[in-house]
Amino acid sequence: MRSHKLAYFLVTMLVSSAVWAQAEDDHYQIVTFDPGGKDLEVSGLTTLKNGEVLLATRGGEVLRVQGAYGDPGKASFQPYAFGLSTPLGLLERDDGIYVVQRGELTRMQDLDGDGRADRFDTISDQWELGGNYHEYAFGPREDKDGKLWITLNKPFGDQPYGDVPWRGWALRIDPKTGHTEPLAVGLRSPSGIESSPQGEIFYTDNQGEWCNASKLSVIEPGDFHGHPFGLNSVQLPGSPLKVPLPTASLEGIFMKDLHKTVPNFKLPAVWFPYDKMGKSPTGFRWDTTGGKFGPFAGQVFVGDQHHAWIMRVSLEKVRGRWQGAAYRFRQGFQSGIVRLAFGQDGSLFVGMTNAGWGSKGISPFGLQRVVYRGSVPFEIKEMRAIRGGFELEFTAPIDPKTVQAVGALTMSSYTYRLSKAYGGPEEDLRKLNVSAIEVAKDRRSLRLVVDPLRAGYVHELVAAGIRSAEGKPLLHPEAYYTLINLP
Repeated sequence: MRSHKLAYFLVTMLVSSAVWAQAEDDHYQIVTFDPGGKDLEVSGLTTLKNGEVLLATRGGEVLRVQGAYGDPGKASFQPYAFGLSTPLGLLERDDGIYVVQRGELTRMQDLDGDGRADRFDTISDQWELGGNYHEYAFGPREDKDGKLWITLNKPFGDQPYGDVPWRGWALRIDPKTGHTEPLAVGLRSPSGIESSPQGEIFYTDNQGEWCNASKLSVIEPGDFHGHPFGLNSVQLPGSPLKVPLPTASLEGIFMKDLHKTVPNFKLPAVWFPYDKMGKSPTGFRWDTTGGKFGPFAGQVFVGDQHHAWIMRVSLEKVRGRWQGAAYRFRQGFQSGIVRLAFGQDGSLFVGMTNAGWGSKGISPFGLQRVVYRGSVPFEIKEMRAIRGGFELEFTAPIDPKTVQAVGALTMSSYTYRLSKAYGGPEEDLRKLNVSAIEVAKDRRSLRLVVDPLRAGYVHELVAAGIRSAEGKPLLHPEAYYTLINLP
């Protein structure tokens, strides 16, 4: 009987996912490239100033995508470089293409203009490798001062290799001199790193030990982000943190209270509740297309390796801290998403690999492209914190009558503990009272009075009963707001 129930559940989930993906496809089309026999495990992805798409593979190649904006079946992949060691990020600057490898940051240049790199310069190799397979390096990304940032994975599990300095740190590198500074510690598996339009550096981290929920965080000098592995390097020359942190006493503390014990602990800008919002967030990009990609200009699009889907995030700065909400966006990709890059035409290129980790996308790797069809989906465009509650902005006018229906809109909140266990549950869960709802005159937004608001908690909203003026349900009725500072 139990096996029949499990089979029914799986079939129901698959059918539900297919229906959901079809509804999304009405607004955002996914087109698929033919790799032409190549193992296209995309690990780095960028769009050059001339519009050309450049990608790196886990196998060590860098390829130019010819015909990226035309028929995806006719695109070709021309070699730019090969023989690299697990390149996991690409960045174009005026003096060349920068790529981070497992053991160094490299500048590649095509001096003779034949489309292939013929000069390779080591900009920095000031971090060590201990032999653990999980010692990935991600980046680089450029900050507002022109410095380059990379993030270093911690070693995996209790394997005997990998006990070397600066693992689990973010490093800042001067591209002119190669001077390398360790600036922030406590990172676990920081597979996404990106520069905001303001030049601030953000990263994504994956749920695991000492990281009870996946997250998007801003990185600033002197930060501690929760994982104690890299604290072994605090006493080394160059560390911005001079006092050892009390790692043994951190176990089980609510993350919202950690600043009382560790003043430089950094709460994330956004938590991604496990399974509800993916399991393994990776690369992300700000939408700077000016509306070419639809109604979410200025927001952040985040890939997830396990769920093979893309989420979106709206951010706002409240009393000096970034915080905001996460929403579902588009599922149904062929493999686990690792890297994203907006194209010259405003479409979104998606680079993927399962890499032995597995994902809901059953192909081992792939390159796809998301194209906005011009049809605006009915969505919660943005959830913002206001005094006493939240403001919801929609992509289309709503039907005010549906807002007042019983159960049309529900809210709850929860937080997480810092724990050495692999992931953790939603803690201190509480249903919230939405005591008043005010609909704006243009019916495109509404204000909620919510009790209680709790700093350091995810505030989960489900607006399944709200309908548009045309009677349409929300394509994605959930939003997850991480409230760090009360307005």
